[in-house]
Amino acid sequence: MNKIIKLGLKENWRQFVLLVLVNALVGGMIGLERSIFPEFASSQFGISSHVAILSFITAFGISKAVANYYTGRLANRLGRKNLLVIGWFIAIPVPFLLIFAPTWGFVVFSNVLLGISQGLTWSSTVLMKIDLVGEKDRGFAMGINEFAGYLAVGIVAFLTGFMADRFGIWPYPFILGIFISLLGLGLSVVWVQDTRFFVKKESQTSSISSLKQVFRETTLKNKTLSAVTQAGLVNNLNDGMMWGLFPILLFSLDFDSENTGLLTAIYPTVWGVSQLFTGKMADCFPKKSMLVWGMLMQGVAILLLSVSSITTSLVLLSIALGVGTALVYPTFLSTIASVTHPEQRAESIGVFRLWRDLGYGIGAIVSGIAADFFGVHYAIALIGVITILSAGIIQVRMPKPIPTTS
Repeated sequence: MNKIIKLGLKENWRQFVLLVLVNALVGGMIGLERSIFPEFASSQFGISSHVAILSFITAFGISKAVANYYTGRLANRLGRKNLLVIGWFIAIPVPFLLIFAPTWGFVVFSNVLLGISQGLTWSSTVLMKIDLVGEKDRGFAMGINEFAGYLAVGIVAFLTGFMADRFGIWPYPFILGIFISLLGLGLSVVWVQDTRFFVKKESQTSSISSLKQVFRETTLKNKTLSAVTQAGLVNNLNDGMMWGLFPILLFSLDFDSENTGLLTAIYPTVWGVSQLFTGKMADCFPKKSMLVWGMLMQGVAILLLSVSSITTSLVLLSIALGVGTALVYPTFLSTIASVTHPEQRAESIGVFRLWRDLGYGIGAIVSGIAADFFGVHYAIALIGVITILSAGIIQVRMPKPIPTTS
């Protein structure tokens, strides 16, 4: 390759902006289901059990987690771009399955495909941005990446809720997914470039020691990596609960589809927008403090959501939950990147994202069972308590603040 490789956000801004746009489209695919799926399950398939309704999140979380892991394992071997393109090909059947599904089983299968697609596409864009920017701006880069993805989740969640209220819960909201997946595939095939050469460039000057066993150390042995990993799992555990139970809570409080779409869009939208600021904070402030306070803020907000019924309080708590999640999300990835060797970074992030996105499945199962046995309010409160405990684990487990790169 004759092109001179230079690390940095300014030096690679064109590819970076393109990857931000691609990741926004990736997030939009999740937003298709964010506000309307519980009502879709009930009205189209007659499903009332919380566990059955949340089965689509379980399928999504497990398949995405496995795809994350193999993306990390294969990224250096097959190339980031190739995995990104494969992920978009897998996404194309999803909206068609949702539109033409004769049974709930087809819907669950569509979410298996969506999970695989999300694991390949989102993980690839994360890795490529980290590769491009180098050490100095990783937190900022992750903030922009997650901002684009989750802002798109919120926008599409609102749009599908609006369309469902105006035109019906099926099939019009899912038609959006056809356009999103085709546009994402086209951009990835034609303009995205692979970034493996940037990893080789950074490896030449890295002083970080290699991990002996990446899976074991990221999961359990390394105190910093394992603390981040458990928090990632709990973060997506509570996000899985919000995805499945928050719309059910709102419908029980007599909110219509449009207002439910608006309220469910607040949390991921605030989460996305806030990461423009919290990502840069992760480059300048102690990462441990950001992780502890972010998880604590999430836990308290979820606990209070379980006893709230007034629109104003639901809005404010959704905002607080979004800010708390924004504090930790880019910080997770920038922390892992700061303590792993460039050649092992993709695999370590893949292990983290494996456990993190298993949280979707675990959260759906735990909150679904709790909701069926004890009610939606108690199930939400339980997830809030678990999230607060996760903040305590970070405080005790992580030995010291992670050094900043500024």
